[in-house]
Amino acid sequence: MTTDAFTAQRPRLFGLAYRMLGSAHDAEDVVQDAWLRWAGREQDVENPAAWLTTVVTRLCLNRLDSARARRETYVGPWLPEPILTTDPATGPAATVEERESVSLALLTTLERLTPPERAVYVLREAFGHSHAEVAAVLDVTEAGSRQLHTRARRHLAQPPTPVPTTPPTDPADVGPLLARFVAAAREGDVAGLEALLAADVTVWSDGGGKVSAARRPVHGRDAVARFLVGVLGARRPRRSGAAAEINGAPAAIAFVDGVLDGVLTIEPAGEQVATVRILRNPEKLAFLAGQLSRSAGLSGRPS
Repeated sequence: MTTDAFTAQRPRLFGLAYRMLGSAHDAEDVVQDAWLRWAGREQDVENPAAWLTTVVTRLCLNRLDSARARRETYVGPWLPEPILTTDPATGPAATVEERESVSLALLTTLERLTPPERAVYVLREAFGHSHAEVAAVLDVTEAGSRQLHTRARRHLAQPPTPVPTTPPTDPADVGPLLARFVAAAREGDVAGLEALLAADVTVWSDGGGKVSAARRPVHGRDAVARFLVGVLGARRPRRSGAAAEINGAPAAIAFVDGVLDGVLTIEPAGEQVATVRILRNPEKLAFLAGQLSRSAGLSGRPS
């Protein structure tokens, strides 16, 4: 019974920890720590969901300050670890709003919040907890929870990458644009690629200093088109590609000799691409690689 009660909560707890930390491996560690605490006193817990939510949130708060310090010395742009959101083990991502709450764009932007602000925002916006419930989790007053939530939304609305106020883009609308975008880059079609890019498009490339990646963002249509053709255009006999839903949106995945080598996602602005995110840090791809090895969720064929 002890195991059953925790197992029922596990995907939701992972989803909470991942949104708080932006790291799948850290989220797994937090959930494991929560299990150890639960196994010692589960008989005394009247409301397992509330108790475990509190434990996981507070464990995440303990990790956020040290995580931020590590990211300040990170080599190149930092992006969250990608996850396969068709995997039910990673928590809720069934609705458009749930997918948006785990998007790479939002998780990156959440880095600008203080740990308490991030906790309130995630609990309120992604999991729908009331301010009374959030206040109990964080051991603050309801007024304090409302104040933290207001500050979080204000900080997220600031430039340079504010959280969109328009409805999230439906993944069904992103897939065809992504396919045209990748095809143009692979074929070396600079003009065709430029036609798909917004004038102020930006590429963020995360290699963590471990593999080849741009150590600064690449800005502007011309520079981005030429950069992407250089990265994706050369056909390599040992490289293959596929498509999958990563962090709630269509993504292109690259393999070399069958080993996951990179993930590319786009953020559209109308019918053009406004942001490109490329993840190549092997440490950040390890969790996703494990998911893919267990899943038949890949669509598309090697190319």
